[in-house]
Amino acid sequence: MLCVYVRMNTYKFLFKYIVIGDSGVGKSCLLLQFTEHKFQTVHEVTIGVEFGSRMVQIDDQQIKLQVFDTAGQETFRSIARSYYRGAAGALLVYDVTRRETFEHLAAWLRDAREYSSPELVVIVVGNKCDLDSQRQVSTEEGQKFAEENGLVFLETSAMSAHNVEKAFVSVASDVIKKIDSGVIDPHTYPGIKLGPSYIQSHPAAAKQQQQSVDLYADNNKKSEGGCAC
Repeated sequence: MLCVYVRMNTYKFLFKYIVIGDSGVGKSCLLLQFTEHKFQTVHEVTIGVEFGSRMVQIDDQQIKLQVFDTAGQETFRSIARSYYRGAAGALLVYDVTRRETFEHLAAWLRDAREYSSPELVVIVVGNKCDLDSQRQVSTEEGQKFAEENGLVFLETSAMSAHNVEKAFVSVASDVIKKIDSGVIDPHTYPGIKLGPSYIQSHPAAAKQQQQSVDLYADNNKKSEGGCAC
């Protein structure tokens, strides 16, 4: 698998991601490490949603990843849920040094599956694996949770960048596999936008996707009790 920076105007698809999990597990640090290759020892608690993006190349396809880092506090849970609906991929993050964050994974996953598309690609991420002496959750426990729920699992360190790139890119790779196999239609899937290079070779695709986006927004308004006019 090849992953490199590419020109901003040549991507084939845009994939929307969400990063979910308890407050303080390192979601914002993972996003910062992935998008800017930086680590901040002191990071303010996310209020609502933070955003970042980066272009990658997977095999011969150039993909733009648009990542929404959601707040972990219960106060902002409803805000996070609103982003599930428009996501193609999700990083479900816990802190290997805080067992309670691992124990809350099931609730986060339940929310993701309830409020998102059935084809949402989810990876379980055990962050802060560099703090091995403070570990409260074993690698085997994380792996078991992921296997029981049919998910991919990785341990990461936002500080050292260990497996950070791999976590984000592996989700994109799985989304592409679903597109290639016909499980996901990129013209209609809410978490995917067609990029310039795709539209150039498929002129009618943009119109088809816009019609799908309008229908999707319309259905959301109806389901939430809003006006569809």
